[in-house]
Amino acid sequence: MKTVKVLLLLLFVSCTAIESVEIVDSKYQKAYFAGGCFWCMEPPFEALEGVVEATSGYMGGSVENPTYEEVTTGETGHAEVVEILFDPEVVTYGELLEVFWRNIDPTALNYQFADVGSQYRTEIFTVGEEQKSLAEKSKVELDESGKFNKPIVTAISVAPEFYIAEDYHQDFYKKQSMRYKMYAQASGRKGFLEKTWQED
Repeated sequence: MKTVKVLLLLLFVSCTAIESVEIVDSKYQKAYFAGGCFWCMEPPFEALEGVVEATSGYMGGSVENPTYEEVTTGETGHAEVVEILFDPEVVTYGELLEVFWRNIDPTALNYQFADVGSQYRTEIFTVGEEQKSLAEKSKVELDESGKFNKPIVTAISVAPEFYIAEDYHQDFYKKQSMRYKMYAQASGRKGFLEKTWQED
């Protein structure tokens, strides 16, 4: 009888722990942004207070569980994407959009700086009507701001399934700091962003 009581107690504690994790997780939301090489899109988001994590992965293609090698051919239809897990009570989706726009060239179709191909396109994958509305509004505002002398070509789509990228891609800017900095500089991204947004 004592053994049964112990087992029931353990089961209760286990269920309570699981429930508490779900409650904690439920306050977070997810957002998805394709901005060219995902190595370069993790740092600006992870620097934001309220962002729990930025995870590199793939979205928008026709192949299930694609590998990096498959995606880089451009034949699967996927884009390199970052999944942002954030606390909306600390950072808003609108603020995430602002960070996104300020870290890409939204006038480039199917390429970003030195990276060429549809896998490096810019795209906002939205979750729910509110994100869709805010994303569309921000795109119009940027287009009308006069910041760029060419049309904004970044697509806005409903988020399909997200496939997490291989482990060596995660937090690449931390794991391979020197290599990342050299890449960001050589690709032209760093210079473009500084020139475009230096006044702001």
